[in-house]
Amino acid sequence: MNGTIFERAKTRTLLCAHRGVSGGNVPCNTTAAFAGALAQGADIIELDVAKSRDGEFFVFHPGMEHAHLHSRKPIALMKASEVKRRRFVNQDDTKTQFGVERLDDVLDFLKGKCYINVDKYWTDVPGITQVIRKTGVEEQVIVKSGFSEKALRQLQEHAPDLMYMPIIRDRDDVTQRLLDGGVRCIGAEVLFREESAPVASDAYIEAMHQKGLLLFVNAIVYDYKEVLSAGHTDDVSVAGEPEKGWGWLLDKGFDIIQTDWCGMVKNFMENRNLLCKFRFERIADSK
Repeated sequence: MNGTIFERAKTRTLLCAHRGVSGGNVPCNTTAAFAGALAQGADIIELDVAKSRDGEFFVFHPGMEHAHLHSRKPIALMKASEVKRRRFVNQDDTKTQFGVERLDDVLDFLKGKCYINVDKYWTDVPGITQVIRKTGVEEQVIVKSGFSEKALRQLQEHAPDLMYMPIIRDRDDVTQRLLDGGVRCIGAEVLFREESAPVASDAYIEAMHQKGLLLFVNAIVYDYKEVLSAGHTDDVSVAGEPEKGWGWLLDKGFDIIQTDWCGMVKNFMENRNLLCKFRFERIADSK
């Protein structure tokens, strides 16, 4: 990891791999998925955190037990010993060799390799912060939550030094409140249903950049009815129209794109840059 996240974002749009890169027999939210994401050029790994009944933290998306573990019992009602016996199923709904991993083991695996977006942080701010500090990845971790006065108080008390982004929908009326509140706010994750939303406007993006803040946007689709980026998605891009999906997000000037197709986005960005360079050189040669 060379340079701060701000320095790296100045050179190009950063890629956040949603739960790593999964497919085939490799399930999401495993070190195998995270290794795959790093190999495909991810700058940031997004992972989810679930807490067992007896207080141990695991890397797993709460509520997905039936889909990913063939279990109708949530991890929150399992003891840690039971969680450790569970095995993920693959995309063909067949049990794999991959187990649910402890948060501290995964953070150890990612230490020094990339930035880490810890999702579901708001479910236990003191407890998850303690694991982050125990593993020594404070300068790699980005934590996020919806804004509330409770969230602000918890950040001020337990994690004023951690990089933090509020998750905001359509309109931003909280970022300045966080900056004034002594929290290490580095930007915002913006969700918008329409291109006309204030947080997708050129004026807002420019104003945030003038303040030295980063904007995180989602190309992912976890439910097609839940619109996160006005339809500029992985789905559109993978289906053959990457300019309408990833290209639009890149041209708007968002600093971080979260995607399920990290390698494809990286290739698209690189080919786009080569094409721009070729066009520039051709124009220069013609003069």
